Amino acid sequence: MMIRKFSVFSLGFLLTLLTLQAQTSNDDVLGREGSRIVSSAVPFLTIAPDIRSAALGDAGVALSPDGNAAHWNGARLAFMDGSKYGASLSYSPWLSSLIDDMSLSYLSGFYRLSQEETIALSMTYFDLGSMIFRDETGEQIGNEANPREFAINATYARKLSKKFSIALSVKYVRSNLTGGGISINNGSTETQAGNTAAADLGVFYKTDFTVSGQEVKWNLGANISNLGAKISYTTDDNAVFIPTNLRLGTAFTTDIDEYNAITLTFDANKLMVPTPPTYAVDSDNNFILDDNGNRVIFEGQDPNRSLMSGIFGSFADAPGGFSEEMQEVMLSTGVEYWYDQVFAVRGGYFHEHSEKGARQYYTLGFGLKYQVFGFDFAYLIPASRNNHPLQNTLRFGLSFNFAESNPAEQPESIQD
Repeated sequence: MMIRKFSVFSLGFLLTLLTLQAQTSNDDVLGREGSRIVSSAVPFLTIAPDIRSAALGDAGVALSPDGNAAHWNGARLAFMDGSKYGASLSYSPWLSSLIDDMSLSYLSGFYRLSQEETIALSMTYFDLGSMIFRDETGEQIGNEANPREFAINATYARKLSKKFSIALSVKYVRSNLTGGGISINNGSTETQAGNTAAADLGVFYKTDFTVSGQEVKWNLGANISNLGAKISYTTDDNAVFIPTNLRLGTAFTTDIDEYNAITLTFDANKLMVPTPPTYAVDSDNNFILDDNGNRVIFEGQDPNRSLMSGIFGSFADAPGGFSEEMQEVMLSTGVEYWYDQVFAVRGGYFHEHSEKGARQYYTLGFGLKYQVFGFDFAYLIPASRNNHPLQNTLRFGLSFNFAESNPAEQPESIQD
């Protein structure tokens, strides 16, 4: 097992490193060179946990319903027609080209209470592997640690009509990055596990239309995820924003013939987290401090603000104005082909602006269904740079969906 060594001063950047956004120097992350990377705590909540969407460029807010819908948009679950209950399990080795013991696991299940209501429960578990922490002098601090993070999510989805549904999810998040008991800031502060709660709000709309005699199923989806309190990792209550995210998307599906169907999907999402400002520096490129020892902001807004101010202000706080705000929008698109609802081939692309983290990659995958059983596979291909940390990322998933015992006995009661 590979043991990674982190110094205490690296802990502040650990969360950013995990999402591969720390592709610049530490000075850039702090804003000295004007880095525009938007980061947050518990970034594992933004990693695609289900294999279908992982193969579609991480798009999922408007896809046809499946057992993993709660992560992307719980409102999709209300349209799980034909399935009474089901469960899914996925496993994703993470940063496997660099680290051999980091992984993301996801377990989910759903149950249809009625034709209008569906509930679901899911758990995301992120294992960061083994670590040894060292101080600035290289001395080991504490024992070898195995940082872990997890989130437990409960969802309620309801149809409001034959075409429209809503959902509410609540979740508990725990993030233990050091194992606790590690002192920093010359021993004046101790690290601790972070705990918080959050909610997701989703809406889903589906309709049909005809183009040149060909019927097209059209879905629209919107979801605000991880809307919750900040999280703190130290005893001094220095809290950090969690990755509150707004995601909008659409999907088009058409049956080419009796056996062949194809889906095109597109998502756009933005972190509702403060953009780091640009800090003033002197002629030696050192930060200028005010009378209280705080760095002086040159452009932008103070990121240390209240929860609501940070979330809603995130649409207008970038130092570069509207053009920079648009750079913070991440795009995902994918294509899915099904043959006889038995075999699927998928491909996608994810794009993040070069000034906002530069994650750009293609995805490929396939799916198999046999009666109640399903298997999914996804593979990630970085769009640029050799030895990219995400190269050779493989993901695997299993699913089980069980149909209504007698669907004819459960008529639709929702009206248009």
